[in-house]
Amino acid sequence: MSLVKLTGVSVRHNANPVLHNVNFAIDRGEIVTIVGPNGSGKSTFLRTIIGALRPTLGTVSRAQGLRIGYVPQKLHIDPTLPLNVRRFLSLPHSVSDVAAQNALEQAGAGQLMNRQMTRLSGGQFQRVLLARALLCNPQLLILDEATQGLDQPGSAAFYQQIEQLRRDLGCAILMVSHELHVVMAASDRVICLNGHICCEGAPEHVASAPEYRALFGNGTQGALALYRHEHNHSHDHRCGHDHAHDPQNVSAEMTGPH
Repeated sequence: MSLVKLTGVSVRHNANPVLHNVNFAIDRGEIVTIVGPNGSGKSTFLRTIIGALRPTLGTVSRAQGLRIGYVPQKLHIDPTLPLNVRRFLSLPHSVSDVAAQNALEQAGAGQLMNRQMTRLSGGQFQRVLLARALLCNPQLLILDEATQGLDQPGSAAFYQQIEQLRRDLGCAILMVSHELHVVMAASDRVICLNGHICCEGAPEHVASAPEYRALFGNGTQGALALYRHEHNHSHDHRCGHDHAHDPQNVSAEMTGPH
């Protein structure tokens, strides 16, 4: 049984359609990466899966008692607030020293227990956020562009930790990312979202698809893509099977990490 299953899900914000007829499922132990342009509905997609948003149409089913851990894109902490990592991990619910240390070890941050949150590097901060997500022993771990702002070595090290967690815990992992090396090296399945699922498949299948090549070219591993992705064509939701694709409808600008 799938951990989460979306069937015919559509979501509107006020009168504006954000997601349309989305069908999606994720199974235990699977790593799925979502890519898509700004405004494509990625955040709405994640919030619908978590249960923070109700679909306008369609259904969302979750495994009974499903435990979800969430790592946000960023979290602002007032720099004047005296908050160390140990206290942060006990917000809003207290956890034991043993549980906190175990979560930090799993996140590759075992030495950070007594450090001030505002004095952590970007990579250390994200590992602490990961540790917090691990406190519930999640069956599904969701990461919303969790390495944005990290350099390539920091990003690569973070996602190596994620793959290790999948091996150790057997949890499913759902990531939103623009990082090509993550999409191609760490994922079992890649989904391109643009208000609907317009392209999906195994990484090697997606990599050879014209839609993916039009978006990302043959860019180097770890490059970030800032792109506009328009779909004015018919398709059957599988990369590589779109015979009406017009490359002029897609433009891509490749940049280095930032």
